Amino acid sequence: MATILIIDDDTFICKQLDLLLKKQGHHVRIAYTANNGIKELKRGGVDFVLCDYRLPDANGDEIFRRVKKREPYVPVVIMTAYADVRTAVQMIRAGAFDYITKPFLQEEIIRVINRGLKESPDDLDGFENRFISGEDPAMQNVMQHVEMVAPADLSVLIEGETGSGKEFIARAIHHRSQRKDKPFVALDCGALPGELANSELFGHVKGAFTGAIQDKVGCFEAAEGGTLFLDEIGNLTHENQVRLLRTIQEKAISRLGDNRVRSVDVRIISATNEDLMKDVTQSNFREDLYHRINGFKITLPPLRQRKHDVFVFAERFRENANQSLGKKVRALMKKLRRYFSDTPGRETSVSWKT
Repeated sequence: MATILIIDDDTFICKQLDLLLKKQGHHVRIAYTANNGIKELKRGGVDFVLCDYRLPDANGDEIFRRVKKREPYVPVVIMTAYADVRTAVQMIRAGAFDYITKPFLQEEIIRVINRGLKESPDDLDGFENRFISGEDPAMQNVMQHVEMVAPADLSVLIEGETGSGKEFIARAIHHRSQRKDKPFVALDCGALPGELANSELFGHVKGAFTGAIQDKVGCFEAAEGGTLFLDEIGNLTHENQVRLLRTIQEKAISRLGDNRVRSVDVRIISATNEDLMKDVTQSNFREDLYHRINGFKITLPPLRQRKHDVFVFAERFRENANQSLGKKVRALMKKLRRYFSDTPGRETSVSWKT
């Protein structure tokens, strides 16, 4: 059984979870503040973290980064109210294992914990189990590039349409690199207003602007020694592009409102669904920054150009659905193969065992 750390200032919820998890045979530790939660982590032996999004001394984003910096392989599940769901989803993109909304069902808690303990999203074996590279020659070529560039510590630019798997490729590079035991931090630049991007990237000190009620660690510091994945980097404002370029050149940052310079050792992997070179020619993206992030380029083909892999993904989804729902559905692949063979323009030579 596992040791589960609960970080939540609601004593009633903590007592409920304590009783539930102990019935399942787990060891439970409870912290009512973010700082006490980190102290519990420092004691060691924590296998899983349940963390409330809103805490007295930090929000979920801050505590998540502190947890991951301390224990990069421990699954973290965010507990949140319905109004915070969008933020929780963004945190999953940054590496959180999952989120649950309050009030929650006991069965839901147990299911999420069991899944997290079985398959940590940041440990190599768990990641390889979740990652589907496919069998199409185009993707096999991509994976050869991943194997080649991963140990080189070059900056990497990943181009591909939305949903083509850019973050998975970034994680694959991280897990095959010398930085694999350090944090992987992902930031969706497209989801950030320009005025917040500086704070998210570089952090801020208390009082730096209205609403800055406490110091905040930025993504560069959170990813120290590891990999920082900047998704949709083309959406950064000109001001943020300038500051990012300076950070990459000098390998140092300063938090907003702070003159202190902090050295950072971070590998940058960027991604875009646009033609950044076109943005450069139109003066929408700095050419010098483009060359800095484009040490090695990987272009992902969309699934519609990888017909062989449709079956690979469908089979994995079938297996996962059968496992989670307790079913034994088998007819799906026959129907899918018939669909491809009977519909004009969708012919495929893929053979499939059913």
